[in-house]
Amino acid sequence: MVWGKRTTPIEVPMTNARQRQTYYGAINLVTRAVHLQEWPGGEGGSTVAYIRWCQSLYPAKKLLFLWDGASYHRGAEMQTFLAQENAGLAEADWKVTCLLFAPNAPEQNPTEDLWLKGKTYLRKHFAVNKTFAAVKQCFSAFLRTLSFDSSKLSWYWPDPQMI
Repeated sequence: MVWGKRTTPIEVPMTNARQRQTYYGAINLVTRAVHLQEWPGGEGGSTVAYIRWCQSLYPAKKLLFLWDGASYHRGAEMQTFLAQENAGLAEADWKVTCLLFAPNAPEQNPTEDLWLKGKTYLRKHFAVNKTFAAVKQCFSAFLRTLSFDSSKLSWYWPDPQMI
């Protein structure tokens, strides 16, 4: 907070620019493996690229993504991608299916628990992460080696033997 005369503008120099990192993440409901990728920002092109990357991990498999309501998860680029990818296929045979969680319902999303686990790990190791690059590396390395489990996963895949 800065105090001064009402008629005189006060400039406060900003010496640190805010640094950000966007992550796309998915959890394999069968193996519990975490598939994480960093992107410069959340937008439709990055979302489509992430799904294509996931397809490369599971060639010839049908993929199901459960998304939050972010605009880039349901925007024009995603709609175009899904229409092209699933063109001419019956819904049961779609290569990629994307379902949205209820609006404003992060408690339904197991990936939110994943992000929380990563942030908690960072908090416990804050003393060794002196730079933003170190924080990013620590967060990514932890999540990529994690075999994630949450009671919420059973909501979407109730029987692990069901294949």
